[in-house]
Formats: sequence, C-alpha cells, structure tokens
Amino acid sequence: MNQDLSPSLQMVSRSDSGMVRTHNEDAVATHPAIGVAVLADGMGGYNAGEVASGMATAVISTELQQGLVEGRKSISELLEAVIGHANESIYRAAESQPQYSGMGTTLVMAVFRDNHISVAHIGDSRMYRLRGDVFECVTRDHSLLQEQIDSGMITEEDARRSQNKNLVTRALGVDPVVEPEIHTYEVETGDVYLFCSDGLNDMVENEDIELTLKALSANLDLAAEQLVQMANDNGGRDNVSVILVKVLQPFPVARRGWLARLLAWLK
Repeated sequence: MNQDLSPSLQMVSRSDSGMVRTHNEDAVATHPAIGVAVLADGMGGYNAGEVASGMATAVISTELQQGLVEGRKSISELLEAVIGHANESIYRAAESQPQYSGMGTTLVMAVFRDNHISVAHIGDSRMYRLRGDVFECVTRDHSLLQEQIDSGMITEEDARRSQNKNLVTRALGVDPVVEPEIHTYEVETGDVYLFCSDGLNDMVENEDIELTLKALSANLDLAAEQLVQMANDNGGRDNVSVILVKVLQPFPVARRGWLARLLAWLK
C-alpha cells in the first residue's frame, strides 16, 4: 500500500484565463496523497491547446497513480514512461483529427517521494523553490530565448523585453518522440515549490514573485490568489496557472529490511 503523503504536503492550485484570452488553455492537477503535481500550458488552433493540456494532465495523473502503486520502476523511469505515453496520445489525436493539427503543450510536473522531489519539464513552464530566504528557478526553459541567453547573444535583461518569449524549442505532443528533462532533489521541511505557466513569469518579475511567497508562505491559498491577481493587474496577456506545494514534515519511505524488522521487534 502506498503511503498517504497528504499530512506531509500541502498543495493548492489556481488557473485563470487572464485579461485578454477568451478561454483557458492551461491545465493543472494536484494529488497530494500520492505526491504528484502536474501543470501544462497548451498551444495550437482554437481550443486545441486546451485539449492538449487536458490530455497531458489526465494521462499523466492516471498512469502515475497506477505506476506508483505497482512500484516496478524508479521514479525517473516512471516519469519517462508516462510522459512518453502522454506525448503519443496527443500526437496521435493531432494527426487523426484536422481540428487538432499542430497542437501541443508545455509541461512541468513533480513526484514527491522519500524526502525527494523528481521534477520533469518540457518547454517554458517553470518550477521555483523557496527554501528559507533563498528563492530560485530550478528548471531551465526549453526556449529560443534561453538558448540565446546561454550562447551569449542576449542578456537576461534583453530577454525580459523580448517579443519572442513564447517560442519554445520542445513541447509535448508535437513530435512522435519527446525528451523530458528530469532531475531529482532532496527536499527540506518548510520548502515551498511553485509550478507556473509563463503567464505568471512573463507578467510578474521574479523579485515580486519571491516577495509574495515570502510574505504569504503561511497561507498558500492566499499566495496563489495573489500571484494570479498580480499577473492580471500587470496586463494578464496570457492564461496564468500556479501550483504551490509546501513541505510540512518529512516523508521517508518505510524500509522493510531485516534491520527495520529487528528494530521494530526491539521496541
């Protein structure tokens, strides 16, 4: 039986169409009991992005739940497998139905397990971490802008003013095969993780996101609402979605080896 992580992880989410778009092509899913958070920012023709992001969160959530119960694969292997299946599902739908042609979605997601977080992302949806007083962006965008920054063509300041913010170099469902970037990190009690679509970080400076999280980390619901409101107050040119996860206590996996049994018997 999988351990219930709800007492260890507080998760809240908000998703809003913004001030300009008529419909919301972002999708979010949170499953605190199994330690899973998924956020997708869809792209494509009318409503197609909404279909792609919805498929991504549904397929990944369902298959992760099953895979975590079975426990046959490492978390990284499981993430690769479920993301691969989601990619295939979206790609097949886009190929077979003309109205969905060319649809795709970004993805940022995580699995919390055994005092670690495994993060997978594709495209320019991000994950930030607030640990104590240190706030940083953990993921690195798969985007034209990030490639230009990395090569020294432009500065980060130039990138903030660029009109090419939405040109991603990797997306889910656009090609038959996609390569997610996956990393695993140790977590600490008190950590706050922010997952967001670019509708937040394109509209709100990192410094303001940091100040909001530091001020409101004790009230995640209010923090999530405030982040969305700030994006909309600054123009809300895109859909904006956020997931906040706070680590309330350690969540080690119970070991069942001979030593654990001996220690239990000695108690």
